Amino acid sequence: MTSQADKARAFRALHEAGVPFVIPNPWDIGSARLLEALGFKALATTSAGYAFTLGLPDNAVGREQMMRHLAELAPSTDLPVSADLENGFGDAPEEAAETIRQAAAAGVVGGSIEDATGRADDPIYAHEFAVERVRAAVEAARSLPFPFTLTARAENYLNGRPDLADTIRRLQAFQEAGADVLYAPGLKTRDDIAAVVSSVDRPVNVLMGMAGMGFSVDDLAQMGVTRISVGGALARAALGALLRAAKEMLGQGTFTYTNEAASMKEIADLFASVRKNG
Repeated sequence: MTSQADKARAFRALHEAGVPFVIPNPWDIGSARLLEALGFKALATTSAGYAFTLGLPDNAVGREQMMRHLAELAPSTDLPVSADLENGFGDAPEEAAETIRQAAAAGVVGGSIEDATGRADDPIYAHEFAVERVRAAVEAARSLPFPFTLTARAENYLNGRPDLADTIRRLQAFQEAGADVLYAPGLKTRDDIAAVVSSVDRPVNVLMGMAGMGFSVDDLAQMGVTRISVGGALARAALGALLRAAKEMLGQGTFTYTNEAASMKEIADLFASVRKNG
């Protein structure tokens, strides 16, 4: 298996290559290995996708359980894995730092810390406190014996606060605090994405897989985007297929969904290719 340090260097190099890359979001070992077999160069976990496997909504999995998930998934693939670490599983800056240390110990080579509180009445941390949290996470990342890639997320757009100026101000402050990658999930327009990219000098991650977004990789490349993730979209696509199949069986008593299902051989061959190459 590829060492964690080698994975970390390979992940960092992807951000420096000058072309955007897609980092898909598996939710378990099987989906991670299938994506590796298909040729992706890196993977990112999805808090929502993993929560769904436990029968829970997003943001309902605690740090201890999430670290067990990372410790299973990261070593299962030769690809670099970056982790969705939500808000660091606690308000205090030291909680964000501790989450980075634990995630690294679990085997990932990157991770994101967001400025969302998880509280409906006060969804976004105050600016200075959010920056303090990122700074603590950066310090923890820099203390590791390999180049951990720290992503800082500004969550305004996912929390009903589509304030571009404040989002840019936060991302710029996160950059100054030392974040390696900047990310404002929920941006939907070409102008907003381009504005964010032009306002910072760090790699920018853009979230695709949301309704109403029709940009291609080439489109995002023209905007200057470095990294493209899809969050829980692959997990939702898989669960959408399951729900359609189940409703067909219950409602119509038919099984035509199998016409579009992957064959046993296709899946087995992909799994076998990962084992052989690893």
